[in-house]
Amino acid sequence: KTLEKLRNLINEETEYRSGSNLVEFFKELGFNDSYGQGFPSRWIYTDERLNKINGTPELDKCIRLVFNPINFVSRIDILDSLIKDFNLYLAFNNWKVVRKSKEITFERTDNIEALNEKPIENQDEFLKKEFDQINIESLEIDPIISKIIYDRLEEIKSCLQGKANLAVIFLCGSTLEGILLGCASKYPRQFNQAKSTPKSKEDKPKQFHEWSLIHFIDVAYEIGILYEDVKKFSHSLRDFRNYIHPYEQLSRNFHPNEHTAKLCFQVLRAAIYELSINLKKLKEN
Repeated sequence: KTLEKLRNLINEETEYRSGSNLVEFFKELGFNDSYGQGFPSRWIYTDERLNKINGTPELDKCIRLVFNPINFVSRIDILDSLIKDFNLYLAFNNWKVVRKSKEITFERTDNIEALNEKPIENQDEFLKKEFDQINIESLEIDPIISKIIYDRLEEIKSCLQGKANLAVIFLCGSTLEGILLGCASKYPRQFNQAKSTPKSKEDKPKQFHEWSLIHFIDVAYEIGILYEDVKKFSHSLRDFRNYIHPYEQLSRNFHPNEHTAKLCFQVLRAAIYELSINLKKLKEN
C-alpha cells in the first residue's frame, strides 16, 4: 500500500508525469531506460521500478526527489499536506517523512496515532446526504456540454441499475473533470492564480488541457468552490478512475462493488451541487 501511494505521488499527485517524464525521473535513481514504442502503462512502469529499489538507499532518494521543496515554490502548504498524507501509509513501516525547511529527512516512529484522527466524514455519512437541487444550468458552462452532462447523469443512473459498477466510476470521473474544465475555462484568472495551479518548466500556468483531475480538484478547493468533504471523496473517485487501465486493475485485483459505484456518483452530484452554489463567488472577484 505504501508503494502504491508512492507510485501515485510520482505519477500525478505531486505533478503529472508522462511516460517520457517518468523515464527521466528514474534516470536520477540509476535506471537507464528509454521511452518509445512498446512502453508499458505509466502505472506498470512505475510499479516495476519501485519494486526494484524497494529496500535500497535509492528508495530514500526517490522519496526525497518526490518531495523536493524546490518543486513546490509558493506551494509549501501543498507539499506539507502531501507529506502528511503519505506518512499515514509510511507509519505502518515505522517511518515518517519530515520536512525541515528545505531538507527532507526520515524519522523512526513506533505509533500510528495520526490514523486515529477523526475523519472529515465517513463514506456512510456522505452517502446519506441529499442533493436534490442539482442544476447544471447554474454552472453556466457551454450549453452543448450541459446537454452532454445531463445525458451522462441519466446514463450513470442506468449503469447503477444494471450494476455496471466499473462504467459508473469511469463516467463519474470523466464527467467531473469535464465540468471542472468548463468552470476553469469560464474563470481562467482564478484557476491560474491559485497556489496549487500546475506550472510548466518556465514556471507558467499549464494550459487547462494539460491539467489532470487532481489539479482541478485541488484548485477548486483552494479557491473555495468545492468544500473539504467533496475534495476528499473526489480524490477517491480519481484513484478509482485510474483503473481504466486493465493491467492496473489486474495488478491491484480491483473489482468495484455497488457501494463504490454509489459513492462515486454521490461525489459527482455533491460536486455539481457545491459548484452551482459557490461559482457566484468567483463573479464577485
